[in-house]
Amino acid sequence: MRFYRPTGQIAALTFDLDDTLYDNRPVILRTEQEALAFVQNYHPALRTLQNADLQRLRHAVREAEPDIYHDVTRWRWRTVERAMLNAGLSAAEAEAGANAAAVNFAKWRSRVEVPQATHDTLKRLAAKWPLVAITNGNAQPELFGLGDYFKFVLRAGPDGRSKPFSDMYLLAAEKLNLPIGEILHVGDDLTTDVAGAIRCGMQACWLRPENADLMHAADSRLLPHLEISRLASLTSLI
Repeated sequence: MRFYRPTGQIAALTFDLDDTLYDNRPVILRTEQEALAFVQNYHPALRTLQNADLQRLRHAVREAEPDIYHDVTRWRWRTVERAMLNAGLSAAEAEAGANAAAVNFAKWRSRVEVPQATHDTLKRLAAKWPLVAITNGNAQPELFGLGDYFKFVLRAGPDGRSKPFSDMYLLAAEKLNLPIGEILHVGDDLTTDVAGAIRCGMQACWLRPENADLMHAADSRLLPHLEISRLASLTSLI
């Protein structure tokens, strides 16, 4: 554990999910493969659809709806809907297809392998402080065994703009009824987690990714209060 700023009183902890509490890379890779296969098999007109086609449609959807990136679930839904419309499906068929694809995506997205060390750490921390999850993604921790550790989960889109915007950080403090300066946010991303939390008045802990170096990171804008290389190090704060 390395300190860069003086820490103050800690009354609660908030956590990023993906790549902070578990390795999200294999989950996303498998989910994207299964999601594409589902859409391809949904209708013969979609059989030749490829990820490159979906990426072009994602860009087109964002150009038409610039703020949709704050809600990745809605953005994905609109992309699949447009793919189905472009393939000749009716509006009703495309809506039903996008709904079915969303259910399939959520099923695979929730097959997360959480390290036992994460469970052990969160259990110890939750015995001392209220814990909250704040995510830009679409993971549902209640579906892979992490839900019971958190008082609540905030998601970009339904709960405000995505990090590093301050919406969800401020909402967490409001829902916890705590001064924002007494909350420590923990995350792996120097922009969305560290800079975002510090700019709205929170304390920030950077969970350093493997082989990363704060002094040489391209997105190092603000120093965190502390840096750790493994989640279990947080228990030393108890």
